[in-house]
Amino acid sequence: MVIMIKSNIKGAITKIMDTNIQKYLALIKTVEYGSFTKAAEMLSYSQSGISRMINDLEKEWKVSLLERSRLGVKPTSDGLKLLPHIKNLCGEYQKLQMQVDELNGLQLGLIRIGTFSSVATHWLPNIISEFQKDYPNIDYELLLGDYTEIEEWIADGRVDCGFLRLPTRREFETIFLEQDALLAILPENHPLAECEKVPVKAICSEPFMLLEKGAKAEISEIFEHCNLTPKVRFTTWDDYAIMSMVESGLGISILPKLILKRVPYKIVAKELDVPAFRDIGLALRDRKTASLAVKRFIEYIRYR
Repeated sequence: MVIMIKSNIKGAITKIMDTNIQKYLALIKTVEYGSFTKAAEMLSYSQSGISRMINDLEKEWKVSLLERSRLGVKPTSDGLKLLPHIKNLCGEYQKLQMQVDELNGLQLGLIRIGTFSSVATHWLPNIISEFQKDYPNIDYELLLGDYTEIEEWIADGRVDCGFLRLPTRREFETIFLEQDALLAILPENHPLAECEKVPVKAICSEPFMLLEKGAKAEISEIFEHCNLTPKVRFTTWDDYAIMSMVESGLGISILPKLILKRVPYKIVAKELDVPAFRDIGLALRDRKTASLAVKRFIEYIRYR
């Protein structure tokens, strides 16, 4: 899922990008999303505008760049050969713009952030709100995913930085932010709700709602550590779906404490008899080469 928070991104692009770079970026985004419509949404252009820019490139270069069908678009063999060079050009242009931003005192910029739902819900609104007070013309792109997806986005340069469960890939630079407890989640009238600390073994005798997606699954690791197997009835990466099902008496679960702030559900959160946590941190490929906007943004994250 992609969320754009922007002041006037189309105006910013028009001011800082020349015509060819706009066309290159249109092609990159169209290939990335497999859709003219989605590329247009990301770049705040019309669908016809994106299509026209790519047609211009095809006429100028006398090659077919995209295969178009009812299912979407994908690069041709010629498009695949040219795409790495186009990405390199846009990457170098972005580095140039970083330097321009620094010379202009951070007046314009875009920060791309990979995040998971609890951070997006409970941390980022306050962080962005404070940052915007000092830098009102910075735009934001938020990509919501699981830990594995966010790692890939950072490695591929799809995002500038990402919130992750630590440890992560060794090649990343990381900043530890907080240790987040994992708690048992029960209906209000459940017998285990009376326990001071809920035994992990007792959880395994109940229908279990598992919060899990991707390779890094901290909930499953709790049971593996105790050599236990829960009775998993439902698996999802949607924290709020889990809470709703627990409230309805369909089972019990384990969720991170961070996502349990200000929830509307009639549920009870209890510590486990085997303490369990996840370490939340921020990761990026190389802080030295990050844009000035990202470097400043990191300072606000530290003092969220």
